[in-house]
Amino acid sequence: MRMCPRCQCEMVENCDIRVEGAGYGVIVTRTTDLFAERLGKPKVAICPKCGEVSIYIENVERLTK
Repeated sequence: MRMCPRCQCEMVENCDIRVEGAGYGVIVTRTTDLFAERLGKPKVAICPKCGEVSIYIENVERLTK
């Protein structure tokens, strides 16, 4: 459960983010040496009260590797 940092309302999670005009979507990566490690597709949470948008990654354990 994510809480809105502005109004402390519970946010609606598991929304997607799309890039208009392109069919590829958005992927978050971390560059190590020569290769880019895929960390996953970003998810979006939206506050139903004020409209605040929060972008997050579900599998954060990949960041510690």
